[in-house]
Amino acid sequence: MARKRTRRPTATAAPVHTAADAPFVARAQYDAAGQGRRMRGWRAPSTGPNRATAGLETIRNRTRDAVRNDWSAAAGARSLVTNLIGSGIVPRPRTTDPKLKAKLIELWDSWVREADADGVLDFYGLQTLATRSWITSGEVFFRLRPRRRDDGLTVPLQVQLIESDMVPTIDRPLPAGNVIRSGIEFNRIGRRVAYWVYRTHPGDQVFGAANFSELVRVPVDQMRHMFEPLRPGQLRGVSDLAPVLAKLRGVMDFDDAVLERQRLANLFTLFVTRPTPTGPMPIDVTTGQPYSATESDGSPVIMMEPGLVQELAPGEDVKFSEPPDSGANYSEFVRAQHLGVSAGQGLPYELLTGDLKDVSDRSLRIILNEFRRHCGQRQWQIIIPMLCQPVRDAWAVHAGLGGHLSGAEVREAKRVTWAPEAWAYIHPVQDVQAKRIEVEAGFRARSQVIAATGEDPDEVDKLRAEDAERDRRVRPAGGSGRGA
Repeated sequence: MARKRTRRPTATAAPVHTAADAPFVARAQYDAAGQGRRMRGWRAPSTGPNRATAGLETIRNRTRDAVRNDWSAAAGARSLVTNLIGSGIVPRPRTTDPKLKAKLIELWDSWVREADADGVLDFYGLQTLATRSWITSGEVFFRLRPRRRDDGLTVPLQVQLIESDMVPTIDRPLPAGNVIRSGIEFNRIGRRVAYWVYRTHPGDQVFGAANFSELVRVPVDQMRHMFEPLRPGQLRGVSDLAPVLAKLRGVMDFDDAVLERQRLANLFTLFVTRPTPTGPMPIDVTTGQPYSATESDGSPVIMMEPGLVQELAPGEDVKFSEPPDSGANYSEFVRAQHLGVSAGQGLPYELLTGDLKDVSDRSLRIILNEFRRHCGQRQWQIIIPMLCQPVRDAWAVHAGLGGHLSGAEVREAKRVTWAPEAWAYIHPVQDVQAKRIEVEAGFRARSQVIAATGEDPDEVDKLRAEDAERDRRVRPAGGSGRGA
């Protein structure tokens, strides 16, 4: 008997949505990706990290001009440099050998005064100048200059700061397979191998403009580049003021216009008007002659003098000028603009302008703590690894070449802890008490607290021991020390 075959129902195909059905299909999408009325005019190009820096020279020149001529741009750059560097970021040797540590500190302190290849600043002054150039120009280069032993330097090495203008943003291939991108030479695996630098600053050319034949190839082991990359793969830096440069210019022009308007308003002026005479001219009772608005020598009859009471001729009237004032909302408008400028520069408004109106201690602490975290981030991610440590490493090597250090000591000389200048206390008593409680509770070590102030814990302990010994010597036996 044949088996009865059951017919299974065929699976229905999934519905296919056509373009006509698209409006009815639920889709998840960011509003910022839409092309509706609100976003239709937003044209955002998909340029890469280096094409996005096109016009870098123009931004750099305008930023420098703003820092030269605009008080808010100058104040912003000055405040950032002051808080990032202070009096200097100092290296503390990490060696546990006290004799070697003292030797390294003495050798470094002697070289610091000779560090500048231009012979103007010491190494900590170079830190300030390099940071100012980075903030205003977006980047700075520095060249490590080896010197001969007979040059009379403690360590045969100096540092030469180079403005970003000296490394042109040129792109060209090289015969060996290397390539120059934005003035930086890369090998086949994308590693930096050299920088192409003008012999002299192109903006200081006396005879004609600079040309590419004047470029010098500087190997990467003699050249360093300090900048803050904002996108992966970015090769050159952009000034901190770039996002607010247009606003800075607009605020400066507005403020100048208001100032000029107020200057003109201070030119207090009155106008004497008289009707057109239809009959004979009025007679001046003092002279018996027809009345005239001027004397015989051409000077006006009515002169502005304190307490003057002037009788006018029949039909004459006096009208004073009424120039517009600066406006009731001038202060608030300018304050709102500077709030945006300070935020764009990464600065608290209070530090940029010095305006502490309606600022409490609690809010000031929050503002300063956030700003100090921002400064610490830039110190430990930009300044120290890109400027301070490379110089220290080169210094240690050349100290060994100069016969001051052995091979093992060179390695120890490179191992340092960088100590930025400590922040000032907001509330000295409360802040010190809080640190003391942390140490007593075991949350922090006493040496950590001392190091956070920028001091060397070993040096502090040494000085305390010397002070205690001095007090013991000068205090009378069995006395309290009073009157000693």
